[in-house]
Amino acid sequence: MDISIPIGNGIFNFRSGVVLIDEDRVLLHKKEKDDFWALPGGRVSMFESSAETAVREIHEEIGVEVVVERLLWHTEKFFPLEDKMLHEIADYYLVKLIDFQSIYRGKSEFVGEEGDEVLIYQWFPIKRLKEIELYPEFLREDLQELPLHPVFLTIDQRNDLD
Repeated sequence: MDISIPIGNGIFNFRSGVVLIDEDRVLLHKKEKDDFWALPGGRVSMFESSAETAVREIHEEIGVEVVVERLLWHTEKFFPLEDKMLHEIADYYLVKLIDFQSIYRGKSEFVGEEGDEVLIYQWFPIKRLKEIELYPEFLREDLQELPLHPVFLTIDQRNDLD
């Protein structure tokens, strides 16, 4: 069971994000209907570590095996989504593919899935992330130079409702 709990007019989520790098590119994904990109990943399940979630989610979505190298960011985010306010705790892990031959590495989009939903994946040059609608926004800058130690960030967009 995913840790995503409706509370009043809000939702609490616990999420894991996957940072997968191929040379000077990072893998991003979006839902078919979305106009923005995000790191692959998903909600942590009850009694599953956030590192285990990162490994499970990328395998479920595109069928590749990864190992977690290290935690990059631990974030607490407050942001509006549709008519709800979300309070989300998220861990972002640098991962390494076990077999680079197991994944499409070209320049075009490719498809993954999450349940009944189609996910669009694409490799983006890290140097061009500032030009892309990527959320959370800190990734546009912070993926340019990965931290050497885990970093805690608070991202507060509650005022974006005004």
